[in-house]
Amino acid sequence: MSDGEFLLSPNSLWTRTLEQTQFALDCGALEPIPTEFEYLQQGEIRFLVRILANIDRKAKAKAAETRQTQETGKPFNPFLPYDKNLFVANLSASHVCLLNKFNVVDHHLLMVTREFEHQNTWLTVADFAALQIGLREIDGLGFYNGGTEAGASQPHKHLQLVPLPLMPDGDRLPIEGAIAQTEYVGTGLDKIGRSPEFPFNHAIAPISLNRSPEELQQQYYRLLNAVGLIEGTPKTETQTGAYNLLATRDWLMVVRRTQEGCAGISLNALGFAGALLVRNLEQLEQLKTLTPLALLANVAPVEG
Repeated sequence: MSDGEFLLSPNSLWTRTLEQTQFALDCGALEPIPTEFEYLQQGEIRFLVRILANIDRKAKAKAAETRQTQETGKPFNPFLPYDKNLFVANLSASHVCLLNKFNVVDHHLLMVTREFEHQNTWLTVADFAALQIGLREIDGLGFYNGGTEAGASQPHKHLQLVPLPLMPDGDRLPIEGAIAQTEYVGTGLDKIGRSPEFPFNHAIAPISLNRSPEELQQQYYRLLNAVGLIEGTPKTETQTGAYNLLATRDWLMVVRRTQEGCAGISLNALGFAGALLVRNLEQLEQLKTLTPLALLANVAPVEG
């Protein structure tokens, strides 16, 4: 391991996040993307819609990555090597925690594999161990964008974590009420359900962070089965379709994806948490006409 070789000390991730955020801002390594926001109420869900105020910074960085790829003949990978100014902590022997360089949400963390693993491979026990550490340390929303059609922008495997509350006015999560209405079947680790508030292809399972990473992975497999991505356990290392995983200290949700966006609006896992992002006021008006739930249903339609 690099960056001091030491694994994260218990109950220190939040302090390290605050310290490194200030350092990265001061040295210019962290480049937050400013947004304005608006709430859109639909049914029981009050969606948080962020409107980008300036996308030039990230666009210029993407152009620089493209030029580097063309010059070297190798795909650009921001995680190999990673920017040491964004380093937060060594989570485990397999995962490092970094700040998200172009963050929209404050204190947005990335849990990245040290060695290259592809973002379109199934999550491993080591991935769930890293996610478990993050959620134990920070009461937040963990998520994973499984494939480009699920909103993944980098091919190097990385899970993500944003602290709660997610809403600027202090509400924890837009979909919390909808999750509470989940109708479960089964018992124990076989307990799987769906929320009547969600018109998209999803499955939800209650979890406890006292469970082992192996047990969390088994819950994940059950959710993948429930949305039709696998039968039993995965037969290949590469995933059979795109999906988003969302996780809190209390539940896991998998959403099966068929497309990356709709009406020009791109979506990753945060969209299914009720936090949407539009590029400008014109897209905001498009979203109001389409409605947030229709947008989600379009990119993750229920089969049959």
